[in-house]
Amino acid sequence: MIAKKLNIGDTIGLISPASPENIDVIENGIKFLKNKGFNVKEGKNIYKRYGYLAGSDKERSEDLINMFTDKSIKMILCVRGGYGCMRTLPYINFNIIKDNPKIFVGFSDITTYLNVFYEKCGLITFHGPMLNSTLDEITFKSLFNTAMNPITNYTISNPSGINAKCNFSKSVEGILVGGNLSLICSTLGTDYEINTRAKILFIEEVGEDPYSIDRMLTQLILSNKLDQCAGIVLGQFTNCKLPHYERSLTLNEVIDDRILALNKPTISNFMSGHDYPKLTLPIGARVRLNAPIGSIKVLEPVIY
Repeated sequence: MIAKKLNIGDTIGLISPASPENIDVIENGIKFLKNKGFNVKEGKNIYKRYGYLAGSDKERSEDLINMFTDKSIKMILCVRGGYGCMRTLPYINFNIIKDNPKIFVGFSDITTYLNVFYEKCGLITFHGPMLNSTLDEITFKSLFNTAMNPITNYTISNPSGINAKCNFSKSVEGILVGGNLSLICSTLGTDYEINTRAKILFIEEVGEDPYSIDRMLTQLILSNKLDQCAGIVLGQFTNCKLPHYERSLTLNEVIDDRILALNKPTISNFMSGHDYPKLTLPIGARVRLNAPIGSIKVLEPVIY
């Protein structure tokens, strides 16, 4: 299931489904979108604060559902991640989302929604920048070209000068799923567990030591999630290094041991995650992982 494309002059709805953001950051983001020619509608509770959450679970889930039912909204853009999306899942009526498909964009903690909306509703969602992101030229074009141009198929590849690394000589196809590694692991054993069978699994992370990356990848191995997937895309692992490694494996050693040793088609150093430039990926779309050249070809329309 795909949503209608975004046009200049359309309205973008803003929600804060996880942690709160500073008012000036929200205001600057709104000004940026308006200067680009879009209208903006704020969720009722986007300025709320409840500890590390942007309002109560019901308030945040109500903003989400209201944006899906609002006929004036073409794209729903999350203000930021942080923590909290999983807490709202029991309050979400997925039939409403299924009946009102919209372009839905976010990453990090929003990983939960991206995959659950695909699994429960069949909706293709977008792992991309949020309102508080730095919308450099490449990041901006990747998101809005994706949201505004209904192309039958297209290729996503790193910007010139940033090489993706590949370990395999053949390509593989499958539905693209995934996002933030810790959020993927957090769904395991729940009704919202990610399904990786025959899928292309995308993984990125931020601020985790190598041992923590090791622990989470091992959890995916023990739950058969890595064995079941057809291929893997490793995005940006930002600030996941240590000042010394006297008592630690390096991140690359962890990746070699936990991922590359599986001998599955894998692309690493793909520019999507918690750094810039940030490429927008369609979660739930059928793609071809072109391992030999380090690119992803989207094989179906993701908007219409």
